[in-house]
Amino acid sequence: MSSVPEYLQNIRIVLSRTSHPANIGAAARAMKTMGLSQLVLVAPNLMQTPMTPEPLEFSAENAADFKLPEESFILASGAVDVLENAKILATLPEALMGTVLSCALTSRRRELTTPLQTPRELTPSLLAAAQNGQQVALVFGNETFGLSIDEVQHCNRLMTISGNPNYFSLNLAQAVQVVCYELFSQVNADMSHLIPERNLATADQVAGMVQHLEQTMENLDFFYKRNQERMVRRLHSLFNRADTTTEDIDILRGFFNKVQQKIRG
Repeated sequence: MSSVPEYLQNIRIVLSRTSHPANIGAAARAMKTMGLSQLVLVAPNLMQTPMTPEPLEFSAENAADFKLPEESFILASGAVDVLENAKILATLPEALMGTVLSCALTSRRRELTTPLQTPRELTPSLLAAAQNGQQVALVFGNETFGLSIDEVQHCNRLMTISGNPNYFSLNLAQAVQVVCYELFSQVNADMSHLIPERNLATADQVAGMVQHLEQTMENLDFFYKRNQERMVRRLHSLFNRADTTTEDIDILRGFFNKVQQKIRG
């Protein structure tokens, strides 16, 4: 099984002023499924939820001491390590320190000269920078208000996820998933581990199976007033094109045997 490219470690996901504890955990899960692990939380502003009735209040003076609630870890599922290793900082400039490319995620028109680009358009340059050992950041704002103008101006790229203009309502974790997927889809990762092992049948196995099929069809008087030679030739061609496996052969020949038993009666 191929490993995730190491240069993806140069891409950080920054969540600024996130309010729902579950979204932080779900975002971590979205990241890990796409090979990303560098999570930065900027001034989390957690709301009360049924699972987190008394969220810890963030203190800029003690940012490193902030602890995420259990709800975040539950929603992270198998990506608990991403949360455990997350950096928690007080300001966005701290989160962007050392980056050469930083993308502000926005779905609103803004009075800025920076052009809006989709994740697919920006991904090649982001991956190229990461491959060269440079740091890249993708910045997501608060669930309700998004990124402020001030936060956007700290970034040097504007990214937007295109969607239905009449109803566009991605939550935070969904937006993180979309962007992370676009990144991973362009790393040309080896997907061979997802391909099931197939034992292709040999030419003589296919020929034997087709002969068995022909006998069964003869027993059923299927070729009456039909061109038997032409039909068998086409069947042989069909099974050759289908990349027939030994398992396919076994199933079909078992079926033909059963049919012949019924005919004999």
